[in-house]
Amino acid sequence: MLTTKDTGIEPVRVVEAPAFIIAGLGERYTVQAKQGIPALWQRFAKDIDTVPGRIGKETYGLCCNPDQKGGFEYIAGVEVGSISQLPEQYRWFKLAGQRYAVFEHHGQVEKIGHTFEKIWKHWYPASGEQAADAPEFERYGGDFDPQSKCGRVEIWVPLMPK
Repeated sequence: MLTTKDTGIEPVRVVEAPAFIIAGLGERYTVQAKQGIPALWQRFAKDIDTVPGRIGKETYGLCCNPDQKGGFEYIAGVEVGSISQLPEQYRWFKLAGQRYAVFEHHGQVEKIGHTFEKIWKHWYPASGEQAADAPEFERYGGDFDPQSKCGRVEIWVPLMPK
């Protein structure tokens, strides 16, 4: 296995995740113009604890539905068991069961782009793994403080099956 010294980063684990649904507020962005994502989280924050059918305490930042121009949909959301009771303004996405490499980002969330850059520019090319054509997501656990925007964030990147 490659080490952090070799690539600057390594996954904390590789998992086979079952299918699940993320629901919340979503908007379209591009890699160059994603400054609106923090404001999307601020709008969603007041509703996080009241999302119908919510499962668990984690929150998710899901990147999905890419287009040919470098755009993607970002959903600030939570896992739900059903979409039947969701508010009309909510976006949702059902992730298929998938193999993921799970990385950790520590510190200010504003610096998460540096962690993504290490994953995509250094770890993937050196790992021998192939990226799957599937959504990637951030998973914010209980030790993440939304007020200070600081703490541990898991970054789940899709892998092709072995």
